[in-house]
Amino acid sequence: MSDNLIHKICKILKIKSKAKHYKYKKPGEESIKYENNIGYNWNTSRPFEKVVSDTTSFWFKKKKYDWTFYLDVFNNEIVGSDVRETMYGNGILNHKKAVENMLNNKIKRGYKGLETIVHTDQGIVYSSVSFNNIFNSYKVTRSMSRAGTPTDNPVIESKNGWIKKEMYIDFDLNNYNTVQEFIDDIIWDNNNYRPSYALKYKNPVEYRTQLGFQ
Repeated sequence: MSDNLIHKICKILKIKSKAKHYKYKKPGEESIKYENNIGYNWNTSRPFEKVVSDTTSFWFKKKKYDWTFYLDVFNNEIVGSDVRETMYGNGILNHKKAVENMLNNKIKRGYKGLETIVHTDQGIVYSSVSFNNIFNSYKVTRSMSRAGTPTDNPVIESKNGWIKKEMYIDFDLNNYNTVQEFIDDIIWDNNNYRPSYALKYKNPVEYRTQLGFQ
């Protein structure tokens, strides 16, 4: 007899186990949590002062991908990114390459010695020790949203919303051979083309450079 049949019979006969049920926890890396060091203060005075990150999933030519990207709160510019086949937001290499891309851009643009607050949710990778050890050689303060509170990170949540909505409307998938080309075009469009009311109807790069920032 199947397990399901036995389970149904026990329910009908009101037979219950007296054994304690323990939730299985897969052994893994120790995780750490950070306070929300931004709170509701999203004001910035320069690039790489506050940077937010998240992972979004999407379909490209019948395959699902995870795109992890970093957004500069100063001008809504995407400053770090990596895309790989989906691991439901928990791809270690995906997160590692995206954060390295962001930190390299910070150095190239001359902000290595300035403090950056990196704000994320409490995802498995974002909370892991090995991920946060990447920041040890950089001037980075970590900040996290409260558990189950996406409104603690409204900048990235808003960006995710319109990107997921418009990536299939504004971009023809048939024009791209690889998912990397697809994402590169989305990043270029966001940074160099899309004007924003919050940026006085300028695109992110135009807004930044007109204020004299690298």
